[in-house]
Amino acid sequence: MWRFPPETKEIQFDEKWSFVGKKEKNCSESEKEFGDQWDYIAIDPESRLVLSFVPGKRTLENCYKVVEDVYTRTHGREEILISSDCYSPYKTAIEDVYGEKAIPERKVGPGRPPKNPVNVMPEALCYVTVCKEYEKDKVSSIRREIVFGSEDLVTEKLENSRVSNTINTAFVERVNGTDRMQNSRKVRKTYGFSKDLGFHNALSMLIICMYNFCWCVRTLYLINDGKRVHCTPAMAAKLSEHVWTVEEWVTYPTYHKNEVVKHKPFPDGSKRAISRDLGAVS
Repeated sequence: MWRFPPETKEIQFDEKWSFVGKKEKNCSESEKEFGDQWDYIAIDPESRLVLSFVPGKRTLENCYKVVEDVYTRTHGREEILISSDCYSPYKTAIEDVYGEKAIPERKVGPGRPPKNPVNVMPEALCYVTVCKEYEKDKVSSIRREIVFGSEDLVTEKLENSRVSNTINTAFVERVNGTDRMQNSRKVRKTYGFSKDLGFHNALSMLIICMYNFCWCVRTLYLINDGKRVHCTPAMAAKLSEHVWTVEEWVTYPTYHKNEVVKHKPFPDGSKRAISRDLGAVS
């Protein structure tokens, strides 16, 4: 029996650059489908499972899409540690998606009571960032910051993590590297770049899905009869029981369209519109 949603306790966000046709600086205003393209990606570091993948321009809208998709796929779980680089739209998106609107309490003393609601973040959620500074194309320093959550809670979550012992984005960056190796359209400084946006996005989605179900990660394994057996991220997350072949994957109906359930309650009591497409693995 497949488990859904995955038991994610840690999430890492990142965005990866590529381009279609020509680089952004060489594009005219009418060439909307050419230029820089960014892959917004979210992974579970413990299983290496890609939780969400949103290709497109580097916009706040796409940042919202990947954060909202992760929220939906994990059923609004709040007891998690979220990590990203210092790309500021992540903070805005995480605060709006995970936060709850509330009127702050009136302060003691003269003055009018507050009327505008503010986002109140869940106490169990932690969001941290990793900011890298460069000198001559090399990392000169790394600054780690806690955006949401307390230092004690972040330390506790790191101690309970099976893979992380410090604030990092190393695992999502490694997935980005694997994706570049598997998708020649994203290899830097070659003539293999995409010439068509539709094919670019389609192949990007296919490679990511195959990574989850068909690719055995070298550092992932399960214990079977006392022996280590290499497994895929989907197997590590207990979403699959075997390594899928490419033929099996491309012929399996990965998306089952069902009715939309509006205002489905989440464990925290909040209500968000989501669909019943739990059979979708893309």
